[in-house]
Formats: sequence, structure tokens, C-alpha cells
Amino acid sequence: MRPQRPTVLITGAARRLGRHLALHLAGQGYDIALHHRSAPDADADSLCAELRSLGARAIALAAELEDEAAVDALVPAAVAQLGRLDAVVNNASLFSHDTIESFSYAALERHQRANTAAALVLARALHRHCVAAGHAGCVVNVLDQKLWNPNPDHLSYTLSKAALEAATPVLAQALAPQVRVVGVALGVTLPSGPMTEAEFQAAHRLTPLERSSTPDDFAQAVAYLLQARAVTGTTLLVDGGQHLAAQPRDVYYLVKKD
Repeated sequence: MRPQRPTVLITGAARRLGRHLALHLAGQGYDIALHHRSAPDADADSLCAELRSLGARAIALAAELEDEAAVDALVPAAVAQLGRLDAVVNNASLFSHDTIESFSYAALERHQRANTAAALVLARALHRHCVAAGHAGCVVNVLDQKLWNPNPDHLSYTLSKAALEAATPVLAQALAPQVRVVGVALGVTLPSGPMTEAEFQAAHRLTPLERSSTPDDFAQAVAYLLQARAVTGTTLLVDGGQHLAAQPRDVYYLVKKD
């Protein structure tokens, strides 16, 4: 019998940053419960197969993050199939553009349910499991450097992430000592929306270090935080210093050519 491996649930793990993180953590000795939005999902199934080829146990769990009951069932489902759960990475985000002119109650509510409330429900569920199982756990909330360098674009998204950042130290106090709660705030890491490769590269250089975060930077930061037993209630900014450079708008609009 092989030794028990730590197990992590990653939301939004089938694609983009979540996929990169799952592969990185599998290589670091983690088993993976990967959350995706709806079944069937060929990307989730393909990633599970790839993770298993690396020697990790991997399962795919579908849930709509705006559905409280579905979110509340994720941790028990992961534990039932993998035997334990040591960490949750709240990576998935709803990211729809609005400004104060297009803002609506409905837009804010959708972002708050998917980006804030789901993370709180998962943190609570992990804490319940860790208390019952008698082991420590960790929650990593994926945030955005724009909280330290605000602009009026993506208003509802920004407010939902601001609420999650404020929740991080509150949860760290509420769930101690069994569960640590930390944040990681990223800069321009992958192209978004209709951004061209040239526009992405230009946006990526708009930092004091002339480089923003990469998927590898993100994965390495999360891996560190999962093991940093003395770190809780704080956020690590991984953005090339982007939060230090005041910008009047989202970088997409600063580099857009048309």
C-alpha cells in the first residue's frame, strides 16, 4: 500500500489556470479532486486521465457554483471518493464585464454567489471535515491585484473579489486552528476575452518588473501556501508589482488597438 497522499479540491480545474495548477500539484505528490461546471466535460475527463498517468488519484466533480446545495456537496463527494481532503483552492471565477452604467442587482448577485459565497461554503465544509478527521487543512482564495490598484472596469467582479479578500482574514480567525485561510492575488496571467497575443504581451509588460505573473508563478505560489503552516489570514501578491503601478482602466483597455 502506498503512503497517504495529501488531497486538494480545485474549483474551475478543467481549463486554464486550474488545469495548470492541478498538473503542478499532482507532480508535487497531491491527489486531485477537480471541480468543473457541468457534465459531461471532455476537458475534465482528459485532465483526470493525464493526472492518473502522473501517478495521482484524480476525480472530476461537476457543480454550478451559484447553486448553494451543489457547492455544499462538493467536499463530502471528494472525501467519499478519495478518503480525505486537505485543501481547497477557490480558483474558479465568474468574470463578466460591467461598469457603473451597466451595473444591475442581478449582475452583482451572480458574481457574489459564484465568486464569494461558494468559497465560503467550501471553506466551511473543509473545516467540518478536518475537525471530524482530526487533521489540519488549508483554503487558498484566488484573488486579483486590481483590489490593490482599483479601476472601474469589471465592477461586479471586482466587488465580489473584494468581498472574498475581506473574508480571508475573517475565515482565518473563524476556522483556526484546524484550517488556515490565505489568498493569492494575480496580475495579467493569461489572455482574456478577445485579447490578441500581441495585446496580451503588451499588457504582461505593464508592471515595474516588466513581467506579470505566469501560470508557473501561480502554481508555485499556491504550492508554497499549501505547505506554509505559519501563514494564515493574509494574501500573497504575485503580479510583477502591477499593484504598485496606478492604472486608470483594466489593462485590456490600455493595450487594445481598436
